[in-house]
This record gives sequence, C-alpha cells and structure tokens, in this order.
Amino acid sequence: MAGVEIATAVDMWDLAKATYQDNFPGTRLYSKACEDLSPKLIERQVGPIDLLLASPECTSHTCAKGASPRSEKSRATAFEVIRFAKILKPRWIVVENVVHMRSWRRFRSWVAAIDDLGYHTRIQVLNAADFGVPQTRRRLFITADLKCDPPRVNCTGGVRSTIDQLIEPDGYRYSLLYQEGRAKPTLARARRAIREVGNQTPFLIVYYGSDGAGGWQRIDRPLRTITTVDRFGMSDRVPVDMS
Repeated sequence: MAGVEIATAVDMWDLAKATYQDNFPGTRLYSKACEDLSPKLIERQVGPIDLLLASPECTSHTCAKGASPRSEKSRATAFEVIRFAKILKPRWIVVENVVHMRSWRRFRSWVAAIDDLGYHTRIQVLNAADFGVPQTRRRLFITADLKCDPPRVNCTGGVRSTIDQLIEPDGYRYSLLYQEGRAKPTLARARRAIREVGNQTPFLIVYYGSDGAGGWQRIDRPLRTITTVDRFGMSDRVPVDMS
C-alpha cells in the first residue's frame, strides 16, 4: 500500500512464512535466523535494495515478560540491523520495537552504530490508534536515511476508530456472568465496570497481566494492545448482582 516492492524477507516461523507467501507470492524468503544468514549472499542473490525493514526480537525488552529472566542474546539481535546495513547499504532503514527498548543499556551504542554507517536517524514513539487502527499499540520506531534527516511522522489527525465500530455483539456465544465457578477476580472486574457504565452498556473485561485501569475497558475507545494470548471478554447486558 505504501508503494514498496518487497525484494526478500527472513522468517523462521512456519505459520508466518505461509502467511507472508500468501501476501507476497514469489518473493524470496530465507528461513534462517538472521545471525546465521550472510548479507553478502543476499546481495548476490537479490541485488541492491533501497529499504531495510527490521523488527529485532522484543521479548526480552517488553514489560509483558514480567519478572521472567531477560536474554541479552535476544536483545543483541538488534545488531543484525547494523551487520546487514553495512553490506547492503540501503538508502533507508526502519526499525520497529517495543518502547521499552529505549531502556536497554546498549540502546545508545546501537543507535550510534547506525550513525557511524553514515545514516541520519530519528527516534519516535507512535501509536497505531493515531493512524486509524482501532487498537492502542504504542511502538518505538527508529528511521534512518543516508542522505538527509528523516522526516517526522505525524498522526493522521482524524477521529480514532473504536471497538464498537467493528464488533457485532450478536455474533458471539455468551455465558452467564453470575454462575457457579466464575472466578472471583472476573466478577470483581465486572462489578467495577458496571458501577461506571451501568448494567445495560456492553464493556470488555481484560484478563491476564497487571492492569492499572481496573481490569475492564469501554467499547467506545480503541482496543488495548492485542497480545499473543486472548485476554478480552465482552460483557453485554447483565443482571445487577453487586454482592
């Protein structure tokens, strides 16, 4: 949609590869870890490229990992951007990651390594909800240009898309909120929502993880960040039971 012709890609996950090839049939796809792939081989097989799009591993940067141990080897995959850019010399580089990457102890030296290759860099945090996506998803973007300072990316300025514009409440199978076996934290979240919006207004219960907003959200706003684990449950009209 942006007018870019995809030359090649790297991915190891079978489902991702299948999806990618459905969207970009005929594009060369390397099924190897970046650190095991030679940029010179890509240069010989693919030829010159103008743009390098990179999303290094984020699992050891994100707060979603909680108190689990972090892997410096995982974080260091960001330096593959430097290794590939040094050989392929694209005019532009765009790197996307979670905002917590900025607190990585090697973040400044990593950005400096991009600068040392002759690039002008810009660091921004962008929210998908500001660009028409009905999901609140804040991400870090590092853009680099060999010839000039990358332009600042500004939001579209339009009205944000919301959950209630997309979902069809009648298309789901529901179970009673107040029933035997329902988890107490779920009921507590529902009661907090009902106290705010009433029992005739649909809302979403947010499962899993820490939640500073009470474990629920309104549907007249963009959805919170979608994770790899289903964590949203929709509550329609419910009988009042504040016990």
